[in-house]
Order: sequence, then structure tokens, then C-alpha cells
Amino acid sequence: MLEGTDGGVAVQQVPEPVRFADMELRHLSAVLDIERRSFPTAWSERAFVSELTQNAYAHYIVALRGQRVVGYAGMWLILDEAHITNIAIHPSERGRGLGDATLSELQRRAEEHGCVRMTLEVRPSNAVARALYGKHGFVARGVRPAYYTDTHEDAIIMWKDDLKPGKP
Repeated sequence: MLEGTDGGVAVQQVPEPVRFADMELRHLSAVLDIERRSFPTAWSERAFVSELTQNAYAHYIVALRGQRVVGYAGMWLILDEAHITNIAIHPSERGRGLGDATLSELQRRAEEHGCVRMTLEVRPSNAVARALYGKHGFVARGVRPAYYTDTHEDAIIMWKDDLKPGKP
């Protein structure tokens, strides 16, 4: 506790720990809010519903602080490879290591499903994401020209061959 200047006592709030859960349809309103705040061209509700209900390869998680969705991520698991489709953290939660924890959780779950490699596409202009992926051992292996339809920006294709959570 910290003593306030008026003689009162100020209590420093410690945020609830984050836990991860499988994404469910009931999480979509919060997920869509984060999606819109995070990407210039947001996925639609229909796209997420399709991923959750019709795509047998899709695995999506939410990061929860209490009951509040503070982040989410998704991947497709195909044979022994995981393809990350998206990762996003609520703006109020950024800079606290939640992206790092979410990526580690995706890697852990992919490895649990027998995956040994992981891939993703990222915008060259997204320096924060590229640094996070590099920290986790992803390396650039190619480019998809004009991949992003909103800006026609290329996508850098990154791979991690030795899938161990948190291991560079």
C-alpha cells in the first residue's frame, strides 16, 4: 500500500492473471471489437463464425482476464504444420507481454496436436509483430507480393521449424 498525500491510503491494483480458453461463439462480440481496433481490414463476424463452426483445421483461443476477453489468436493445424491466421491484443492490454504469452500458448497447443513447424504472414510495416515473431524464433523465408488487399502491401512469410513454446 502507498500512503496518499492527503493522509489516505492508496491501494495499487494488481490485474487479474490471464488465462487461455478455446474461443466460443459467445466471445465473438469482444473478439470483433479487438479485431476492428487492431487491423485496417477487419475480419467479419461471418468469417469468425465459419472458422469456429465449419473449419475442422481451425483452432482459436481467447486470452481472458477474469471474464473479459483481452486478446485472441487462431491457427490452422494441417498434418504436422500450424499456420497462424491472426493474433490480436486489446489496445489497453498491449505492452504487458500478453502477445508473447498468447503466441507461446498457440505454440504449446500446436505442439500438443503433433505440429513440428509453424508459419504465418506478416506485414513488413508491422515492426512490433515482426519483433515478437523473431523473439520466438520465426525467420523470414519468402514474400507474398501484394498479399494484403487493403493496401496491396506484400506479406513476409515467416517459419519456425523447431516448435517448442518460447524457444528461439
